[in-house]
Amino acid sequence: MAAPGETAIPSEKALLADPAPLGLAAFAFTTFLLSFANAGLLDPATTVPVVLPLAFAYGGLAQLMTGVFEMKKGNTFGFTAFTSYGSFWLFYALLVLFGFTGIVSLAAVKTAIGTSLILWGLLTLYLWIPAMTVSMSHNLVFLGLWITFFLLGAGDLTGNLTITHAGGYLGILTAIFAAWTSFAIVTNSVVGKGTIPLGPPIKWHKPKLTP
Repeated sequence: MAAPGETAIPSEKALLADPAPLGLAAFAFTTFLLSFANAGLLDPATTVPVVLPLAFAYGGLAQLMTGVFEMKKGNTFGFTAFTSYGSFWLFYALLVLFGFTGIVSLAAVKTAIGTSLILWGLLTLYLWIPAMTVSMSHNLVFLGLWITFFLLGAGDLTGNLTITHAGGYLGILTAIFAAWTSFAIVTNSVVGKGTIPLGPPIKWHKPKLTP
């Protein structure tokens, strides 16, 4: 605290912009494009080559950058989530690149890909639990995402295209929730807090400490 007559110097943390909307936008708009292909709305053969550089440049890099700044802010949840999903998009991009170049036969490793998607669903399921306490919008993003991962994983494991299409449509809905959350945070930072609603969080009551 500054002494009387002195000007307080803002802390480094106070000077940082909120990185979350960048990470949410990177996640949302990369997810939109891939989900259009998974839902069968766009031809995967012509869409996936476009998703590849987007996954590297935006879904991957931008979310990793967001994770670094969330760590700098001391936000453990944001650091874990954005770094994980940035890494997911790099994993996806590398996997597709290896498939295109013949390093890996994607058809031969389809079971492993399906299993990996289920594992990403489990990670998202555990992140969904603390996300409930942030806002309703965050709650819906993570809820939609873990179910999407499970559906896409099940689609790969069973070879059932209907399940994959269902995962694609739910992925689109999840991307809408993420884009809305990003839009709301940015708009509220410019216009004023509460201008765009994020919805109430689910608060857990902490047990009272007995003296």
